[in-house]
Amino acid sequence: MNRREVLLSGVALSLAGTRAFAQAGKEILIGCIWPLTGPTAQIGADARHALETAVDIVNNSHDLDLPTAKNAGLAGLGGAKIKLVFADHQGDPQKGRAEAERLITQDKVVAICGAFHSSVSATVSASCERYGVPYIAADSSSPSLHRRGLKFFFRPAAHDEMFSLAMFEFMDALKKKGKKIDTVGLFFEDTIFGTDSSNVQRKLAQDRGYKVAVDIKYRASSPSLTAEVQQIKSANPAVLLPSSYTTDTILLMKTMDELGYKPNNILAQAAGFSDKATFDAVGDKLNGMISRASFSLDLAAKRPSVGKVNDMFKARANRDLNDNTSRQLTCILVLADAIDRAKSTDGEKIRAALAATDTPGEKTIMPWKRIKFTPEGQNDDADPVLLQYLGGKFVTVYPAQAAIAEPKWPMNG
Repeated sequence: MNRREVLLSGVALSLAGTRAFAQAGKEILIGCIWPLTGPTAQIGADARHALETAVDIVNNSHDLDLPTAKNAGLAGLGGAKIKLVFADHQGDPQKGRAEAERLITQDKVVAICGAFHSSVSATVSASCERYGVPYIAADSSSPSLHRRGLKFFFRPAAHDEMFSLAMFEFMDALKKKGKKIDTVGLFFEDTIFGTDSSNVQRKLAQDRGYKVAVDIKYRASSPSLTAEVQQIKSANPAVLLPSSYTTDTILLMKTMDELGYKPNNILAQAAGFSDKATFDAVGDKLNGMISRASFSLDLAAKRPSVGKVNDMFKARANRDLNDNTSRQLTCILVLADAIDRAKSTDGEKIRAALAATDTPGEKTIMPWKRIKFTPEGQNDDADPVLLQYLGGKFVTVYPAQAAIAEPKWPMNG
């Protein structure tokens, strides 16, 4: 152990003792790291609404069938209230690391949630591990994140292998119904999110007999995608599988329109394809697009809590919950429940309570079997759904038990 590691270890032990007594002030501080400025600032703005809605659920009494909702505050800590401390990572992994260390050492947060960008979750969770502070990956979906041997990393939602598998199972089901789907096109940014997503999709295509007609890795936040779209247009895959954030998604759709290319079908890895900013800019070009998701508002017909929580969020954000905001809200509820059961703000005790989580799907707002973490901190029971954008709104089209409509296929047909 070098001198820096010794110093960090000493600081971590000292902070653990400080945090253990945080409940005496009846306020539990949780760090929230999201992009509050920059190209994905809208994600951060929506995240704030989602996280604050979750805090309202925890801190006040509500008639909701969700953990901690019926009590005003955390009963296990004498009614202590959750308080969020926000930090802006600006989409920069190193900025995220610095902000995480500031939240831990200066603000004395007991846990951190984040961070949308998988590249930022990678650095932030590594810092949390060093300090013995739990990290909840709310909406970062890279499969590699939970495979680093970290004890303090937890992800309630699905990762991209799970999402991509759902996509291919959906295409398999359509083929059995007579749809001609023989080729796919991969289009992904050069980050941990894009690279991990494409690796999974490439393997699934090979295993399931789909030809990869075009395989494009592009520079994130590229000023032009003309050459890339020309390649896609020339290959004309039956299904385009994009993994892109907001600005690139908008540029992709505008460039397709400029070059007169209408894809047969788009089956997206959410991200920019689930951001309101995208639909405000190019929604007219996205009718029929299908995106993977963690959340289905259609579930409100079966679970009243879903509709009630959506109404609470909508009163703040003036829009419905979506793939991102539902996961962000859920991460706070999962963490609050663990702190409540731990009856402590000590990092190790919260970690142990998170590891022991076993919440049935009926007591969440998500279409999942349950929330239960593997030893790696991943919830393998976070069942994905596929949503199609039709007539200005998303409808659930897969799986069959959650679907309320048959998919329009092809999207421009």
